[in-house]
Formats: sequence, structure tokens, C-alpha cells
Amino acid sequence: MQDLAIALQCFVAASVFYVWVVRNANIVREFADLGLPDSLRDPVGILKLTCSLLLLVGIERPVFALLGGLGIVVLMSAAFATHVWRRSPLIKMLPSLLLLSASATIAVLNYRLANAAL
Repeated sequence: MQDLAIALQCFVAASVFYVWVVRNANIVREFADLGLPDSLRDPVGILKLTCSLLLLVGIERPVFALLGGLGIVVLMSAAFATHVWRRSPLIKMLPSLLLLSASATIAVLNYRLANAAL
């Protein structure tokens, strides 16, 4: 169970870093395509990167991974809802659904790991 949690934490953290740092031009374009204000983009990016950092710290301390996972769940739920609201094609919705599912799994696994450690 711990190995799965760590693998998912690394996957989600790497995905968020790649999208928000390496491929930032795509994020700028996607926010514009969705009609979202530029002033929202930076706070969302900061929250996502912070939650990703919590996922990595959580490899050693499950409570941090639980918090990071829950944060990504909230952010990906909002992303998915925005895509539904804007009637985006399914292919545009899939990344948010994948990260939402992975982050929910991370939160559940790390909740169990944190409680087992008590």
C-alpha cells in the first residue's frame, strides 16, 4: 500500500510540475481559452505546486501527503467542473479526472498510513 501511495505521489507531483513549470505556455493558453482571468492563474499554480511539494514531503510523513492529496482533489474538482461548465471536449477533461482520481487515492492511502502509525 505504501509503495502505491509513493508512486502516485511522485506521478502527481511530477505531472503538476511539468504542466505548471515546463509547459506554462499551455496553461496561459488554456486559461484564456476557458475565459478565466489571468489574475487567477498564478494563485492556482502556487496552490498546485505547494500541494505537489506536500506530496513529496509526504513520502516520509503521510499526514503531509494527505493534505497535499486533498488540496489537489479540490483543485482538480474545480478544474473538472470548469471544463464541464465550458463544455470542453472530453480529451481536455481527462487530465483533471486522472489527477483527481490519483489524488483521492493518495489521500485515502495516506489517511490509512497516518492512522496506522499512531
